[in-house]
Amino acid sequence: MKQSIVHIALVVRDYDEAIEFFTQKLHFTLVEDTCQPAQNKRWVVIAPPGSMGTTILLAKASNPEQQGFIGNQSGGRVLLFLNSDDFWRDYNDMRSKGINFIREPMKQDYGTVAVFEDIYGNLWDLLQLNDDHPLADKSNIR
Repeated sequence: MKQSIVHIALVVRDYDEAIEFFTQKLHFTLVEDTCQPAQNKRWVVIAPPGSMGTTILLAKASNPEQQGFIGNQSGGRVLLFLNSDDFWRDYNDMRSKGINFIREPMKQDYGTVAVFEDIYGNLWDLLQLNDDHPLADKSNIR
């Protein structure tokens, strides 16, 4: 049996502001942006540069209950983990673009990590796994 997670939904306030943030500030690729008029929504998929794995589906909140989860999908915990092939390059680039880091870089047993907020306040780890980490070879980052 072979299975994989294809998309992770991220609830957003507005498609275009989310696309601009992720593509301009984090260098993500806009994989797909398809209008679905019957459902009055868009199918918007983004991916980190060079990624061959899971993508993010930007899902616009469509009711007050969903709007309450924008920026807090994980109850204040880190929601997503962005692995990098060059932590300091990406960290410095993100800082220069005004990304808010709420935890500064630290060296851990598994690699180097810092926590940042996306446009809505969701928490992300920016990390670079050590070469000997079990997932380092499977990260699709070269």
